Amino acid sequence: MLKGKRIILGISGGIAAYKSPLIIRLLKQKGASVQVVCTQNALKFVTLPVLETLSENSVYLDVFPKNRAYSTEHISITDNADAMLVAPATGNVIGKFASGIADDALSTTFMAFDKPVFIAPAMNTKMWLSPIVQRNVKMLSELKHILIGPGEGDLACGYAGAGRMSEPQEIVDSLEAFFSSKSLSGKKVLVTAGPTFEKIDPVRYIGNFSSGKMGYAIASVLASRGAEVVLVSGPVSIAADPKVELIATESAMQMHQACLKQFPKCDAAIMAAAVADFRPADFSNKKLKKENTDSLTIKLEKNPDILAELGSKKKKGQIVIGFALETDNEVENARKKLNNKKADLIVLNSLNDAGSGFMHNTNSIVLVDRTGKPIKYPLMSKTEAAAIVVDALEALLNVKK
Repeated sequence: MLKGKRIILGISGGIAAYKSPLIIRLLKQKGASVQVVCTQNALKFVTLPVLETLSENSVYLDVFPKNRAYSTEHISITDNADAMLVAPATGNVIGKFASGIADDALSTTFMAFDKPVFIAPAMNTKMWLSPIVQRNVKMLSELKHILIGPGEGDLACGYAGAGRMSEPQEIVDSLEAFFSSKSLSGKKVLVTAGPTFEKIDPVRYIGNFSSGKMGYAIASVLASRGAEVVLVSGPVSIAADPKVELIATESAMQMHQACLKQFPKCDAAIMAAAVADFRPADFSNKKLKKENTDSLTIKLEKNPDILAELGSKKKKGQIVIGFALETDNEVENARKKLNNKKADLIVLNSLNDAGSGFMHNTNSIVLVDRTGKPIKYPLMSKTEAAAIVVDALEALLNVKK
């Protein structure tokens, strides 16, 4: 999908710039040409010869270079490019973009660029969560620029949390998904993602470790293929694709209500959320205190089974795809889920596979359907896995048609 595409890669001065050469290599492997534009500070983390050797192009660094025939290169290099990718995008650069400040090669190129722009933020967790940065990110999303990440994990500064730049493969996968065919144009798909939080009292809840990355990747791939996407999400710390309609929920009951409302208007549903099976039967309006007790018993009651309800009761010709996370008898349990909940396909994750499941940027999946043997895929990025799931949905829609 990237063969023949001309990509401008903007690099700003963050530690994650050391990953930029790998982004260049991956883009070149996909058949794209790469023109690097970087800030002066970027060269404190990655060298000019590396960038020029890998990109096979000179790096645009100065707005007014000494040895150029003209001084409007920030305009000319945008004329024939198909997309611009800024990775890493520091808080400073994001602030410039959102405020319309153009005082160096990167920001002037961004201002002159009138085609798709992908932004991969990378910064300290405290900076990423700053209200100013969040305001700027929201503004860029509203202007239809496409955010990739950031992810969560260990940061170079010693912190752990949100702000880590998405991995190069995930970034390139996002560009490739964007340029894929619009094969789902005219289709509307419901996607669920993330965990649900079931409140015990005002400060505690029952939940799980789902990051929402798989569901968000699926929503983005669907949108890139032209589908109208409604993403019903539990509490997560990642941004949704701006082309996706996001409905934020907290509890399983809220997610249930949102899905029942949206499903009749959809052609398909992909249920990737990790919905809590149980919720506390009684909610305490006040914080439960530990004084005068050595134990605490919380009575639980079942949450509604959203996948089963859509598959068994509400489905009227729609395709329904569910997810299963298993620790033993994986395929057998996935097939039971497929049959009991009247789904058309189950995407199986095993916690026995390293790098698969919650919190990871990678996933290894097994597709379990009604037609034959389960199809197992190797470990790959969640964007690549999302593309496989969407491919399977397209095949099911075509069979139905």
